[in-house]
Amino acid sequence: MKTVTIKKLEIGLGAPKIIVPIVGKTEAELIDEVKLLQSIDFDVLEWRVDHFTNVDNINAVKEVAKKIGDLLPNKPLLFTFRTAKEGGVKPWPLTSYIQLNKVMACSGLVDLIDIELFTGDDYVKDMIAVAHKNRVFVVASNHDFEKTPSKSDIIYRLRKMQDLGADIPKIAVMPQTTDDVLTLLAATTEMNEKYATKPIITMSMADLGIISRIAGSTFGSAMTFGAAKNASAPGQLEVKKLRYILDTLYQRHR
Repeated sequence: MKTVTIKKLEIGLGAPKIIVPIVGKTEAELIDEVKLLQSIDFDVLEWRVDHFTNVDNINAVKEVAKKIGDLLPNKPLLFTFRTAKEGGVKPWPLTSYIQLNKVMACSGLVDLIDIELFTGDDYVKDMIAVAHKNRVFVVASNHDFEKTPSKSDIIYRLRKMQDLGADIPKIAVMPQTTDDVLTLLAATTEMNEKYATKPIITMSMADLGIISRIAGSTFGSAMTFGAAKNASAPGQLEVKKLRYILDTLYQRHR
């Protein structure tokens, strides 16, 4: 598998890298979250901008992104507007979603952007092209909060993301049974061993899927999510606890 290096962080090598989301509604709340993270050991910061009440003001979004970057200059910043259909907090027009991602990709203020797979192939390709032109990496994502698709379907979605040009394909699914968790892990292994040319992120959500968040690297998942003040999805472990577990499992080989 190829690795991706962002701000000296090599993703796809060693223990899974920890992404911590910030979900503040106001600039003040976001800055408080970032200041808290200055003393915490993690790898990538994700700004879930769909929580931000002023997200429709692009200048306000840029201002906050700059302040976040100034406070954590060495951490890669992943910019994510999660749509309502995939677990986000705010329905938004497709045109606004595309424009926001393109503008931020061109802003010089973020290192990665999240693009949802089922936005439409042409739109996804266009946003990826703009990001890459500006040396911004792309996490392509898909979330199923109702069920776990079949192993073949999970692999299909990850391969489609890769074929569309994403740098890091990501899928998160909801387990209803232990077998569902095993399906996600088996799909991760097969994708990693047979098809992946890039690092991938996979997870089974909620309490039932926690094992995928801490041992995903064993099966081929390169990154995981930990919560600081607030979780952005069901099943996220507290980041300090997650770091301790990963250090124990992987003997600090990051």
